[in-house]
Amino acid sequence: MSLRRLLAAAVLCLAPSLAAAQAPVPELALKVAQLGGLDKITARVDTIEAPVGEPVHFGTLEIIVRACHKRRPEESPESAAFLDIWELKPNQPAQSVFRGWMFASSPALSAMEHPVFDVWVLDCH
Repeated sequence: MSLRRLLAAAVLCLAPSLAAAQAPVPELALKVAQLGGLDKITARVDTIEAPVGEPVHFGTLEIIVRACHKRRPEESPESAAFLDIWELKPNQPAQSVFRGWMFASSPALSAMEHPVFDVWVLDCH
């Protein structure tokens, strides 16, 4: 076998692994969202650790993180979480106040509208 054919065969064998190495790497799906919370009445700011799928409480709000994604370290930083936020008041049915994606780098892009509380995504881990 000539050297040229041997090199061509080696390139053909390596081509699939090179293509896989250059393919875009998906985001990381993580298990815990780190959220910021502001009580506008008391001016209290808290950091909330919210495991995916488990309800956590902040004031009268119940927050359920449905998904939390973070870009890989070699890409520009971004964390995003899909949140369901409900307000729980005594003797009243739960009221949905937010459902959707929130982005750490652009909190105003998809903000929760509430007269007493603000909630935003800080990070996923």
